[in-house]
Amino acid sequence: METEISVVIPAYNEEESLPVLFEHLYPVMKKLGRPFEIIFVNDGSTDSTLEILSGFCRDYPGVKVIDLNGNFGQHMAILAGFEHVRGQKIITLDADMQNPPEEIPNILALLDEGHDVVGTYRAGRHDPLFRKVASKIVNKITNKIARLHIRDYGCMLRGYSRHIVDIINESRTATTFIPALAQKYAVNPVEIPVAHQERERGKSKYGLFQLIRLNFDLMTSFSLVPLQLVTMTGMTISVLSFILVCYMGLRRLFLGPEVEGVFTLMGIQFFLTGITLFCLGITGEYLGRIYREVSRRPRYSVRKIIEHHEQPS
Repeated sequence: METEISVVIPAYNEEESLPVLFEHLYPVMKKLGRPFEIIFVNDGSTDSTLEILSGFCRDYPGVKVIDLNGNFGQHMAILAGFEHVRGQKIITLDADMQNPPEEIPNILALLDEGHDVVGTYRAGRHDPLFRKVASKIVNKITNKIARLHIRDYGCMLRGYSRHIVDIINESRTATTFIPALAQKYAVNPVEIPVAHQERERGKSKYGLFQLIRLNFDLMTSFSLVPLQLVTMTGMTISVLSFILVCYMGLRRLFLGPEVEGVFTLMGIQFFLTGITLFCLGITGEYLGRIYREVSRRPRYSVRKIIEHHEQPS
């Protein structure tokens, strides 16, 4: 029987969440009454995640485990899953149980209607206030810079048609942010709210630094606007600096030498130094991206694949 639905779940040190996730997920998929597979991608876990996933694969039909030989990151792990899906409709889901698997039928219903990408945003989000406010600000800035229309970049419970996944697999760009790639390629995307709950087990793998790094990578992947802003900022500061030098020269000519403005000049110098370093950082981001593109290193490395060959009935 041909597989119709594939669920791809990256997992990194999720030994506490996985049993609860599977307890909810497998009945949801069985209740659909459609041929399915569940693909777990072990992203270099150092706890008992792989053993738990191997047990699922051994005991339940339709479960497959892709074991990566290192920690390549959430989106790389999803790409590894995409390379092995057999279904015509693909669902991605985090293993932390913050988005319940019970939302999957709602996503499938929209895929059945002909939408090629079903995005989601977290309704009633259960996260600290700082994280929610920062997320909203970053989402708006990223959408403007990258010219995308994604309400919630952090929600990974999403649905994709096989056509979109095939395009992503064929694209060899170093950019690996799955929702943004899919949005770029989509013809008929849609977004819906999904339930969200506080993480009860395990720890989040995304700290503040990782979130900033991820969004920096996203913005520089889909737009030249940051680089153009750097150029405009440099030009503006050069003009202002020239005006300041002329002003200081005239003051010295008409008023004579002064020392009162030394600290002001030091403050201006520190400001300009900070701007210079920021501009170098932006430029370095693009140079690093070019280096990654031309180096053509593998995105990930698969150590082994564990599969239950019997189809779920």
